[in-house]
Amino acid sequence: MIFAELKYDQHYSDLHYELVEYLQSRFPVIEHGLQGDSWIWIVSGDEKVAVDTFSSMKHQIKSEQLNSSLAKKVIGALSERYKLTVLDEPELEPHEDC
Repeated sequence: MIFAELKYDQHYSDLHYELVEYLQSRFPVIEHGLQGDSWIWIVSGDEKVAVDTFSSMKHQIKSEQLNSSLAKKVIGALSERYKLTVLDEPELEPHEDC
């Protein structure tokens, strides 16, 4: 489910490593990659939040859990530094609509 989307003017690949550095300073467990798309996984306990460009040209904050406390923490951290559009209700990704 998509919870929010970052707002920026540059290409997402130009922002990837800056986002990784920032999120690494805020969360202890991060995995990431940049190959065609940008993806960053933040893991805490049983929760995983993705910040990726798989279904958009801008980074989206996603979680499989509707009431993800980690997603709220990631959105809070990112909103301290970046502009975000936070959705009133999480939206399903195209592959989740099956």
